[in-house]
Amino acid sequence: MAYSDLGKIHQAIEYYNQALAISREIGKRGIEGNNLGNLGLAHYDLGEVPKAILFFAQALKISRQIGDKKGEESDLSNLGLAFYELGKIRKSIKYFDQALKISREIKDRRNEGAQLGNLGLAYFDLGEISEAIDLHKQTLSISREIGDQCLESETLCNLGKIFLKLGETDNAIEYLDQSLEIACRIEYKQGEGDALFNACLALDKLGQRQEAISNAKSALRIFEQIESPYAERARKKLAEWQGDEKPK
Repeated sequence: MAYSDLGKIHQAIEYYNQALAISREIGKRGIEGNNLGNLGLAHYDLGEVPKAILFFAQALKISRQIGDKKGEESDLSNLGLAFYELGKIRKSIKYFDQALKISREIKDRRNEGAQLGNLGLAYFDLGEISEAIDLHKQTLSISREIGDQCLESETLCNLGKIFLKLGETDNAIEYLDQSLEIACRIEYKQGEGDALFNACLALDKLGQRQEAISNAKSALRIFEQIESPYAERARKKLAEWQGDEKPK
């Protein structure tokens, strides 16, 4: 987990695999499920989504077998995120809804907020904009209520993305700037990179190409540092913009 937090995903996977082997050897089913879930998250972070789904599904099976509600909640959420990443939006919603039900059942406010945010992303992709904004604002309220700045940063970024797609660029930048400020303060690298990259898209829409390029370069450095699959998206955007600036 420490290597994962540093963005050194391949090293994290080596340790998770060792831990998984030991948990199976000594018959600790709960720990086995946790390790399977962590391996799923690591492969998800590397962009290896189908492989991640296999690990999440194994973890979910164990959580249900041993009656681990917290584990089941996490596994359902992770499966929802994975299917969302694959573009299977309605399938992802089914998993998020199941996870949300458990979050409320066990009074897990942090994950209740996270599931509402996940549903917000999904409904936005289905074109249900008002519903998406309402869900994200519920998440934002919960994140501030419980003092979860990581979730707050993510939610502000998601709201920024929505308003950017709606063409409300100034509104988008306001949310993205708030997200970036929090992410930098708590050293949340993924959140910092996401906010910078989306801010660069907004700045370009306002005709501020040089500032947009600067933000994109900063986002790319962070994505490369944490081995994020989003690095390629930043590279492509930089190549496009810098190509436009070359003499014809």
